[in-house]
Amino acid sequence: MSYSIGLSGLRATNEQLGVISQNIANVNTAGFKSGRAEFAAIYSGGAPGGVEVGSVSSNFERNGDVVNTGRSMDLAISGRGFFVLEDNGETAYTRAGTFNRDAQNYIVTNSGANLQGYPVDANGVLLGGVVQNLQVATGNLPANASTMVNFAANLKADASVPTNTPFDPANIQADMYNYSQSGTVFDSLGSEHVLTQYFVKTSTPNEWQAHYFIDGASVGPTPQTITFDTNGNLTAPTAAINLAYTPTGATPMSVDLNIADMSQNAAAFSLSKNETDGYGAGELKTIRIDDDGSLYGVYTNGLDKLQGKVVLADFNNPDGLRKGNNTTWSQSYASGTPMIGAPDSGTLGVLSAGAYEGSNVDLTGELVNLMTAQRNYQANAKTISAAEQMTKVLFSSF
Repeated sequence: MSYSIGLSGLRATNEQLGVISQNIANVNTAGFKSGRAEFAAIYSGGAPGGVEVGSVSSNFERNGDVVNTGRSMDLAISGRGFFVLEDNGETAYTRAGTFNRDAQNYIVTNSGANLQGYPVDANGVLLGGVVQNLQVATGNLPANASTMVNFAANLKADASVPTNTPFDPANIQADMYNYSQSGTVFDSLGSEHVLTQYFVKTSTPNEWQAHYFIDGASVGPTPQTITFDTNGNLTAPTAAINLAYTPTGATPMSVDLNIADMSQNAAAFSLSKNETDGYGAGELKTIRIDDDGSLYGVYTNGLDKLQGKVVLADFNNPDGLRKGNNTTWSQSYASGTPMIGAPDSGTLGVLSAGAYEGSNVDLTGELVNLMTAQRNYQANAKTISAAEQMTKVLFSSF
């Protein structure tokens, strides 16, 4: 019996050494969770029969250090939760947040497993009830013609009336207006056009006249009277100003200029808003994932387009997960079914973009465990050696 007891100890300690060696080898592996060999006694007919490794558990209680990289596709989870992966038709879970994009612009791990999340529909609206492989659309972003411009500026209340009056749209001189401001609008082909506004102070208190030009052609009301009350708030016009323009080869443009936030006070002329809803065509340049898990395609025209959102999964009993490779796990009966949702919701942790979670291995502790396991191995080997000597003595006495 002593032989089998010692032999079981050697086998169990050898498995423990394997677990410790695995931990030490993965001290720098992103998302790795240290393992621990858990021993169980063996009984034979009620009598002690040795020891075995009952299970190898992963330490999910301790997070690894967050390693900042500045790389837009690295993600770290702080708190509970796992990234959801699709790996050859099987669902897997990981804490390793180093992702890339493949040739089809799918978001994948270093081993090629697909990162999953909420997709968007054709209009860019997030579909929160669907989980699938995240992918950024490969097509170019088509142009969008400008239909609106939001403009806001302060006109200096005590500005003087220009010396050269009246304003001549055919021969504009610098002394015909007080202020001018230009911005860009886009036609249906994505071509840029310059919208210029000229503001002229009149002799009537709190009154201005505005003149509008697109690519040098006069558009809209000529002129447009703008008035303010004694507190500097806009009183007219109360509706958006329509500017119509027909660019060469493109659909005629109809742009609503909204100036509701303009003001008039004694401060110098200042621009606070000059925004349009239009943009030119763009090609996909790169991919970005934000702290909330939102996945964006970044295009050459300067726009970001939402392409999906990363989801996280949590389990009632993470210790019951079935281990896959070094950094992935799969659902089991003991773990329970996953609870899936957006980051920072429910019990799910918070994402940090531009960083990944490192290994949670305590190298010093593992080296101590290694020495202890080696001593255990030697002790079990000595029990076998002692049993062998006793057997020799026993048989030599006959």
